[in-house]
Amino acid sequence: MSTTQSERLRELLEPLVSSQGLDLEEIAVDSVGRKRVLRVVVDSDTGADLDRIADVSRALSAKLDETDAMGQGEYTLEVGTPGAERLLKEHRHYARAVDRLVKFQLHDGEELTARILTVDEDGLDVEVPGVKGRKPTARRLAFADIDRARVQVEFNRKDKQDRQDEKDMTEEEEA
Repeated sequence: MSTTQSERLRELLEPLVSSQGLDLEEIAVDSVGRKRVLRVVVDSDTGADLDRIADVSRALSAKLDETDAMGQGEYTLEVGTPGAERLLKEHRHYARAVDRLVKFQLHDGEELTARILTVDEDGLDVEVPGVKGRKPTARRLAFADIDRARVQVEFNRKDKQDRQDEKDMTEEEEA
């Protein structure tokens, strides 16, 4: 059984990334003209600031220099985070996206945009925003029903307290 270069790199680098308190999310080796680029994506439950990324980048660079994992040719190492509109693939990705707005593509073809409220082993509870004056609705999604999920960027996102205040005001008006 042969392993790909990305798999070999993952085996080599993942323990080093983990020792820095980060998760190795993705490895990709791409050719850009004559040069190769090794892209390493890291993250953690608390995020990864620039200092942590710089530290792990130096550690990865040193490890790669002492091995022949990238071969003899020149390459550029790029270390970063998944970005704002990340795809959610692993259970930990969903857990990190609690309180975020996510666009779901379900296996039955339905598209749904909703805010993740809670995550457990089987799936997640979401709140589907109300439209045209309607109240938001709660819904349960099983992981088995989700084909793709991507975090959405919210430029005017209200924090939890603002949403709770709005909900309280709506409930008072209805009473």
